[in-house]
Amino acid sequence: MNGRGFIYLVLITVFLVSSAACSLITLSGSGTLTPNPVDSGILHTFTPTQGSEGGVVDGISTQQPVSTITATTTHTPTPTQTASPTFTPTPTLHPMQIQAQRQTPYPGSQIVIEEQLQPGANYNRYIASYLSEGLKIYALLAIPNGEMPSSGWPAIVFNHGYIPPQQYRTTERYVAYVDRLARSGYIVFRSDYRGHGSSEGVAAGAYGNPGYTVDILNAVGALKQFPEADPDRIGMWGHSMGGYLTLRSMVISPDIKAGVIWAGVVASYSDLLSRWRVASGPTPTPNPDGPRRWRTAWIENFGSVEQNPDFWNSISANSFLHEISGPLQLHHGSNDSSVPLEFSEILYQQVLDAGKTVELYIYEGDDHNLSNYFNLAMNRTIEFFDEYLK
Repeated sequence: MNGRGFIYLVLITVFLVSSAACSLITLSGSGTLTPNPVDSGILHTFTPTQGSEGGVVDGISTQQPVSTITATTTHTPTPTQTASPTFTPTPTLHPMQIQAQRQTPYPGSQIVIEEQLQPGANYNRYIASYLSEGLKIYALLAIPNGEMPSSGWPAIVFNHGYIPPQQYRTTERYVAYVDRLARSGYIVFRSDYRGHGSSEGVAAGAYGNPGYTVDILNAVGALKQFPEADPDRIGMWGHSMGGYLTLRSMVISPDIKAGVIWAGVVASYSDLLSRWRVASGPTPTPNPDGPRRWRTAWIENFGSVEQNPDFWNSISANSFLHEISGPLQLHHGSNDSSVPLEFSEILYQQVLDAGKTVELYIYEGDDHNLSNYFNLAMNRTIEFFDEYLK
């Protein structure tokens, strides 16, 4: 081969390699579709113009003059993006990791009627019990009267907020909440988490221990066996800490068809550590986990959020919202001094980004219990459950 032929061969080779490289770059540049939040979310702010619609303090209704409610569309702040967990699985998962809790069985047990209570307007009330990890857990059970649907009554697992375990009583607090749901044709099953009231076990808190989540998921398992409940129409309601348990349960179990959360502790663990501040100072609302020993232990064992984000994402329900089991409705007062409103606002945007159905209602000037707008919030809660459970 002469020198000119050799040069031609080199040029042809370079041309072919360059063409292949350009083709490779073109193929790797495909786009990603993102959901349209307008199609799957509802957000309203409610502002009182005079008086209020009626409140509830510790389950006691205090009727007041009905106010005029103005609904306006509100834009939520752009949330801090929480990356999907990409950590390398270890042979033994931490018990608080979502994947570990998904692998745990929640068979529940037969629901045993322990005591009949004074009935409600159109439903019967009982103290009942069921088993969770071998522990006898007590609960308040309300069952509607009347002709039962052929498939059984729709049922709601009711998750109360933090109450000091030594002060907790099965028949106290949240009386008006349970009454409204039961009168609307739902079985209501309000668990006394382990260590509360007469329930066996240790009250170790919700945020650093899986016990309470296990108890309410076993409550779901017990309802699935209950002859009067429809196993395919089980929803969940939660307030404050109970909202944390509700969101967590909905990314663990596919059996929960719809969830409603009032003033929920629904932030990622990263935000729980960095954003939870109440108006009176830097200390969060009373924490059932004692002096937050779990935080110190986890940081010592796994590193900080900045050092090991994969671990902190793997224990946060917010990282698994693309697998949430059903539609979600959120309620929050703008003057909540116990749990920041931004927790609900951020979760709302995160659920939208996951392409799932979510509603957010903000009540201007209202508190952690939505005392001023209790009736309105309950009406919206029942309408939501009627749509997705009935």
